[in-house]
Amino acid sequence: MDLSFSAAGYQGEASVHTRALRHFAHALEAQGRRAVVTPDITQLGRKATDLFQMTESGENTVMHFAASYLAQRVPSLEVFDLPFRYEGRSGLFSALDGPLGDRLKAEVAEKTGFAVLGFWDNGARHLTNRLRPVQRPADCDGLSIRTMDSALHQATFAALGMIPHYIDVKDYPAAVRDRTVDAQENPYTNTLNFGIPAHHPYLTPTGHFQGVSLFLANRAVLDSLPTADRALFRDAAESATAIQRTFAAHEDGAALTSILSQGTAVTHDWDRDAFRTATAKVRQQAEARIDHAILGLLPDR
Repeated sequence: MDLSFSAAGYQGEASVHTRALRHFAHALEAQGRRAVVTPDITQLGRKATDLFQMTESGENTVMHFAASYLAQRVPSLEVFDLPFRYEGRSGLFSALDGPLGDRLKAEVAEKTGFAVLGFWDNGARHLTNRLRPVQRPADCDGLSIRTMDSALHQATFAALGMIPHYIDVKDYPAAVRDRTVDAQENPYTNTLNFGIPAHHPYLTPTGHFQGVSLFLANRAVLDSLPTADRALFRDAAESATAIQRTFAAHEDGAALTSILSQGTAVTHDWDRDAFRTATAKVRQQAEARIDHAILGLLPDR
């Protein structure tokens, strides 16, 4: 059976997500299926967030996107955005490969037109800025910061005294360059690939959120496939998920090395306890919105 799919993202070829998307397409092609990859729809004049409508409507088949953007529709996805909750990636992704992941996949399917094919590693998120070292929450006071389209993210940075601004990925590098914002937060690989070190000489490795990207498919398209083809599709997705996480873990060190080579100063002696205390109320309010059964499936840290 000759089947063709489309797979799209919002980052360049160097991205760990785009590389995994290419791997997914190659895995399908090895089984005689065709997948056309559009690595970065913003290069076509689209906003990155257009991917949700494109995929849910059937214009596109498969996509990746930071889970935070879907949390308004699936509140349990806020588990990834509990500020200063996680201290490493291994425990969380082990949980996502078990009952926690199964529960979240079911909720996404119930509340959207998507099927979750995998949970991708979007990296621990760290602060950079153009003005000063950030060691404690008081150093954040008054800094404007670019954020994702996430109320929880915005509440977190506001609790630190910052002024949050949601800016789409398409416009975010320009906002850093022209100083529309003073600060941004991203995993090392995105900070590097979007050219931020040229404009932000200060980095604090806060790891305030453990980023997760959802690898999503149009659920109606997936469910309509013959059983054998659906199995091939899911096998390709599983393989892409495994290699994406490998890419992401490796990229942390390589990207940080490159960032440092550009003269960025890292604040190592930042006060984690003070940041946790400053954002405790935000974290508690978010936990109150999340199903307690899901909270019970989270790793300790």
